[in-house]
Amino acid sequence: MRVLISELKENELSKISGFIETIRDTKYMIFIMLKDRTGKIQVSIEKSSNPELVKQLEGVLANSVVSFTGKMVLSEYVKQGGKEFLPDSLEILSTAEALPIDDTASIDTRMDYRWLDLRSEKNNLMLKVQSAFVAGMRGYLLDNDFTEIHTPKIIATASESGSEVFEVKYFDRKAYLAQSPQFYKQMAMASGIERMFEIAPAFRAENSNTNRHATEFTSFDLEFSYIESFQDVMDMEENVLIAGLSHVKELYGEKIKELFGIDVVIPTKPFPRIKLDDLYQSLKKRYNYQIPEHDIGDMNAEAEKLTSRYALEEYGHEFIFITDFKKTKRAFYHMRENDIPQGYDLIWRGTEITTGAQREHRYEILKRQALEKGLGSDVEFYLEFFKYGCPPHGGFAIGIDRLTMLLLGLPSLKEEMFLFRGPSRLTP
Repeated sequence: MRVLISELKENELSKISGFIETIRDTKYMIFIMLKDRTGKIQVSIEKSSNPELVKQLEGVLANSVVSFTGKMVLSEYVKQGGKEFLPDSLEILSTAEALPIDDTASIDTRMDYRWLDLRSEKNNLMLKVQSAFVAGMRGYLLDNDFTEIHTPKIIATASESGSEVFEVKYFDRKAYLAQSPQFYKQMAMASGIERMFEIAPAFRAENSNTNRHATEFTSFDLEFSYIESFQDVMDMEENVLIAGLSHVKELYGEKIKELFGIDVVIPTKPFPRIKLDDLYQSLKKRYNYQIPEHDIGDMNAEAEKLTSRYALEEYGHEFIFITDFKKTKRAFYHMRENDIPQGYDLIWRGTEITTGAQREHRYEILKRQALEKGLGSDVEFYLEFFKYGCPPHGGFAIGIDRLTMLLLGLPSLKEEMFLFRGPSRLTP
């Protein structure tokens, strides 16, 4: 039975399996660095004592997959943790050709061979970190009586704005890929579920080629009922993010520092909060930055970067909530008070990671706000949810891929996602 490298015990007969990372053939010895999901170990083969193994390894290249049976011993001469593996037998599970990429390959070439690119230690850690981040957030919600649900991704009408959706043929009629589970999250509130979350793919038909946009991504959505204001939603997001980051730091904080040079910072509560107009004034005064006229009432990439700088300088904090956006820049289902949407954006490390809000749950007001946005038949099914009673509620969504990119200081989603999808990328 296979034993993982991290679980090897000294002088115990064991079978280890994995990828050959390197092969070094010297006059008297062959040294192989073998890796599995838990780590690496040096396999040392003395040529004079193991002629059969030497013969088996003829022509075998790095990245081949093999199993060795033998014993792990301690050695002060081995740099890899002071351990080496002395094999008695070898089984070649899969041979590899010379790789078509190396560390100097461009990002797009690496994307063509993503399954090879992901073999690197950093990329393996990246995926584990993302898994831990999600597990920490999910665990917090389950501990606080949230129910995980799964909403459909093939829908009959274009969600939210009706634009930037992928149209698909659905038997004899048109259907669309969901931009978000927003409408179904709110249906759950009308169903009396009270607290729900979902982690699932979302699709945006945006012909955008920035470092932080993708046509398919993973969204972490939640919604909960009986809130008193959108401040409750911000409080919930603080707790969820702290839980996720704490779990990452506990499991991989040291390894992230070693491979990425990044400290996992656990934020303190409360996160700073600032109104949009006040932020504009602060950015103007401190950095002489004037928001362009077409962005007034909202944010843009440059403003987001400066806002993070401002948060660090003014509050000593990596996160900052921005509130009081203009209604023309927010979705129709955001509740309004004095004509101001009751919601926020959350900025982290120079990038918006969340739009959250208290939702409008009163049918007549919601219907009026939809008509104001020019939405009619497209949202009729959604408005039905609110005809028969619905509690006050709110929620938010976080892009898991963008979150991981920022956590690890990666330059783009292409680096972070298991398989990236963008306007010019549909394979592998």
